[in-house]
Amino acid sequence: MSAVHDALPLGAHRLSLQQVADVARGPLLPTLSEEGTLKMERSCGWVRKVLHERRPIYGVSTGFGSLASTFIEPEQSAALSRNLIRSHAAGVGKPCPTDVVRATMLLRANALAQGASGCRPALVETLLAMLERGVHPIIPQQGSCGSSGDLAPLSHLGLVLFGEGGEAEYQGRIYSGPAAMAHAKIPTLETQAKDGLAMSNGAQLTTAISVLSWIDASRLLHTAELAAAMSIEALRGVTRAFHPSVHALRPYPGALACAARLRSLLAGSSLVDSTPKVQDAYSLRCTPVVLGSVRDFLDFTGRQLAVEVNAVTDNPVFVEEGDDLGAFSAGLFHGEPVGMAADALKLAVAELGSLSERRLYRLTTGSLSQRLPPALVGQDRPDMGMIVPQTAAAALVSENKALCWPASADSIPTCEDQEDHVAMSTTAAWRLREVVQNSRRVVAVELLCAARALHFRQQEDPSVRLGEGAAWAMERLAKVPEEGVASDQIEAIARLIEEGLEGPCT
Repeated sequence: MSAVHDALPLGAHRLSLQQVADVARGPLLPTLSEEGTLKMERSCGWVRKVLHERRPIYGVSTGFGSLASTFIEPEQSAALSRNLIRSHAAGVGKPCPTDVVRATMLLRANALAQGASGCRPALVETLLAMLERGVHPIIPQQGSCGSSGDLAPLSHLGLVLFGEGGEAEYQGRIYSGPAAMAHAKIPTLETQAKDGLAMSNGAQLTTAISVLSWIDASRLLHTAELAAAMSIEALRGVTRAFHPSVHALRPYPGALACAARLRSLLAGSSLVDSTPKVQDAYSLRCTPVVLGSVRDFLDFTGRQLAVEVNAVTDNPVFVEEGDDLGAFSAGLFHGEPVGMAADALKLAVAELGSLSERRLYRLTTGSLSQRLPPALVGQDRPDMGMIVPQTAAAALVSENKALCWPASADSIPTCEDQEDHVAMSTTAAWRLREVVQNSRRVVAVELLCAARALHFRQQEDPSVRLGEGAAWAMERLAKVPEEGVASDQIEAIARLIEEGLEGPCT
């Protein structure tokens, strides 16, 4: 992994969601700013002082959770941190994808760099070295309730950082944690007071999954608008439903933006408004309302995540109190703000997929398609056409409905009822990721069907003019190989969407 250091100084700079994705999936690498270093050194020094004074501070000189009233001798504080990481590394299931691991590492480093966690700059510096050299801890996907943050997943990260075991991927191979760090020439750290708690407190895994899903959902929304315009065109839709004066009567920002984009994508088309129809079915006519709602939910979720990626999520936190720092035990680690946002966004993205499936159903149903060939079967191709791809899309939409049950509505008390209301935010985030992936494939099927339908329109009448969006998309979709089975084409288009098939006028 090549090192590309752009101006991304942690502790003196607010991360954007796109920057999180650029670190997780690309060459962008952060550094620890001088300001962040100074803030961390100050709070770390305060922790050493209260240890010397034998003051009871949660997680520094006391036990954890229900053992918060148990005093720990100062000379045992390092062992306390080490044992916390080892005991909390209880995750199970498949490993997290690499982009999620990298985003988690960045977000934990950024939280610590705010200087309110009481730990050394060396923790952030080591995390950033791991990002730069490509040491990616194996973090199991399951085992977090989102409160006190993502304890188990972050502890698996801590195992590698502190040389306590675990596993990590390095240059395409899986090694033990210590071996991976040795191969990358990164010294592991000996635990000190507060290190273990600082590494494991916070909803950074939840946030990493949600941020990357937000980036993917934003890209998918633009592609869904492009697919909608192509389907509306192929179905000879009525554009008066998108008139700006109409949507000014119900001026949701997302609906106004979506209607404007549809007008741009359809500009120049000779297919729309070419029949005496007064209005279209809901799946065409209501596109600005539905996809506009998705836009608005994306805006809401983006605001939530923009707060979270730059937040401190430790317990306790060390902040100004008079002329010195003070320790405050609070609940900043709770995953609810991210979990509820993930639940909201997955509902929106599921509706995006549901609407897409209804349009492609009309494209493949002869009686609903304005005289397109049934199932979009050509006379020279005696096959089933797009019948089964539509069935696959229906299956994905149905799966999304089950995934949309709100995980954040659930709570099971843990830690001897000290943690008596938990967020289940990590489950919400993983489900969001699945809904985005499912909906991406649904939109891929719609693009495949819409492109075939527009090709039939051009065969019927060579004088047909395509709209700006369809012309742009047809040129790119023509590069998808026609040989192979339908699944190959769907997956190829889904990859194009993931990489960026957003169309003009974005």
